[in-house]
Amino acid sequence: MASIIQWPRDLLRPRECRPNIAPFTRTGGRALGGVKPAVRTDLGFWSIDLLDIAVYSSDQRRTWEAIAQHLSGSAGLVAVPAWSQDLQPYVSGVEEPVETVPHDDDTPFDDDSEYEQGAISIVTDGTTPLGATTIRLRIINAAANLVGVRFSYEHALYKTGPVIAVDGDIWTVPISPAVRVLIPAGADLEFDRPTCLCHLADDRGMDGGVDTIKLERRSVSFVEATDYWASLVS
Repeated sequence: MASIIQWPRDLLRPRECRPNIAPFTRTGGRALGGVKPAVRTDLGFWSIDLLDIAVYSSDQRRTWEAIAQHLSGSAGLVAVPAWSQDLQPYVSGVEEPVETVPHDDDTPFDDDSEYEQGAISIVTDGTTPLGATTIRLRIINAAANLVGVRFSYEHALYKTGPVIAVDGDIWTVPISPAVRVLIPAGADLEFDRPTCLCHLADDRGMDGGVDTIKLERRSVSFVEATDYWASLVS
């Protein structure tokens, strides 16, 4: 099984995150009237740019180098955070933090750590098959507006479009890209900290150096690992 690491969102935090879908279209060129008709052939793939990441400390620089060594260019796999707090359906209308909570009997794990509990709770209503372009979402704890939000399931990242139907707390919405892996009924979806399974966009995308004034910032670009999802069904 492929080795997947997670980008350390708290240690190597960018000033700006740009998660965007690169549409895949074909065109036959411009017509005599200058029109260039294009046909969408699929729902595209994610492109994520992390811009101006502070690498001031030794921990930040060493972690950067360790990730670069693990990825070994664009072959490796990394779950990249898709910061989306500007879009998400928080009940309060503003960003709410992920909290840590103990077990039901108020005890922590053996190492004294606690569960992470997100502010948003949304599950699937019914099974969403591989290749689906719509999904039914049931709100457990979230604002009643699931238009234009992002979520992930097993590091497959999606965004929703205009609402198709609302039935009480169940929202039916289109999603892009097409579903990468079957999502079972009742699955908890990651809205607080969505991630996308990616490759480096370029073999030398994590090249670094030494900034003599020790205030270096770096940027890195990723593309969705569509080959990984394809390998699961081949």
